[in-house]
Amino acid sequence: MTTAPSTTADEAPQPDAAPPPAPGRWSPLRPLILRLHFYAGVFVAPFLLVAAVTGLLYAASFQAERLVYDHELTVPAADGAKLPISEQVAAARAAHPEGTVAAVRPSPEDDATTRVMLSGVAGVDPAHTLAVFVDPYTAEVRGALEQYGSTGALPLRTWIDEFHRDLHLGQPGRLYSEFAASWLWVIAGGGLVLWFSRRRARRKVRGTAGRRRTLGLHGATGAWIAAGLVFLSATGLTWSTYAGANVEKLRVSLGQTTPVVSSAAAAGEHAGHGAAAGTGGDAEHGVGLDKVLAAARAEGLGDPVEIVPPADAATAYVVRQVQRSWPEKQDAVAVDPATGEVTDVLRFADHPVLAKLTRWGIDLHTGNLFGLANQLALMALALALIWIVVLGYRMWWQRGRGGAFGRPVPRGAWQQVPPYVLVPLLACVAVVGYFVPLLGIPLAAFLAADVVLGEIAHRRGRRAYR
Repeated sequence: MTTAPSTTADEAPQPDAAPPPAPGRWSPLRPLILRLHFYAGVFVAPFLLVAAVTGLLYAASFQAERLVYDHELTVPAADGAKLPISEQVAAARAAHPEGTVAAVRPSPEDDATTRVMLSGVAGVDPAHTLAVFVDPYTAEVRGALEQYGSTGALPLRTWIDEFHRDLHLGQPGRLYSEFAASWLWVIAGGGLVLWFSRRRARRKVRGTAGRRRTLGLHGATGAWIAAGLVFLSATGLTWSTYAGANVEKLRVSLGQTTPVVSSAAAAGEHAGHGAAAGTGGDAEHGVGLDKVLAAARAEGLGDPVEIVPPADAATAYVVRQVQRSWPEKQDAVAVDPATGEVTDVLRFADHPVLAKLTRWGIDLHTGNLFGLANQLALMALALALIWIVVLGYRMWWQRGRGGAFGRPVPRGAWQQVPPYVLVPLLACVAVVGYFVPLLGIPLAAFLAADVVLGEIAHRRGRRAYR
């Protein structure tokens, strides 16, 4: 939630401050949470600020993409029937014979183009494909653009996505986003505890001025968006480098991984015949795309769908739904290229609970689940996070003297926590730190440095006293 010091007004009485709140159940922990919130906010806030700005851009990129690539994405809706998929793919291959057909996404709407995705194209990132856009009514090729990911991100959104994910620094750059996500929920939770542990009279904003007003705006905004920030932190960690790997291990151990449809072709006298019909990277194998699509439709797979051709003589076509907006369509079938028969069916309804939650969480995090409303909510959340980061640093400045940044929160807060609270708390932190290493390692380093510096200061003070 909050990203810089939440408050230290409780330590130094001010003329306009209300009496300190009576001791409560949070009293022993409050100084410790305050110190953690202060330092985490000061040092982590720059990472959160970058993540918020790039996340704001990404949430807006969906609508920007539709405007920038309108010619490639849309066609005038026609009254006539759409051409067979095989003819549309043939037109794409005539215009772009390079590479191999990796997948085909038939036009999902009356005014949408068909996408033919090519892999192994020179000049295209190996992790990306070249999407060729075809008019489904005339087979006119309306353009070709590099595409990334299962949501079909085009160059503009891909650039912003990579900027948000790793600052275009590759794998080392991903540590910034994982570091921010690892600490965001800690800062948000700590700020929330600090805010609600204050007396109501001290939380008000109206009628206050100076640092107290800044604190009021900072805390009130953070309290409103805390749940959203914790959600972004949790979902962001699910596909991070280190914490994400631990989450995946946990899902594997619980049998909650995302299942995939079996692409093995049916055994028997027809096995291997399907590939013989394909040539030079074309998508036509065996019975062909149109019969494969018809078989998938018969199993209830409605638009939008993606058709993946067989990888070799032993595999089948895979047709899967790719709608990430609500209600999600994620069913998939495998179709034997030799006979056109469905050999396997996988329904999203049959996915394990954690697999569904992961899918929904990622789609909500990326602005796909509820479309424009989802994207607007994410933009508002990003703007609010930017706002409280700025207010947090302003509070730090206002706490200082003579135009200098404010003093830190005093050491020794942990000594005020009873052992029966401190020991379980440390055990909990150790477990969480193990699963989220970019939280655990910096926290351990901070605590070690803090203890050492505190001991040095204590010894110097004792020598001076003597």
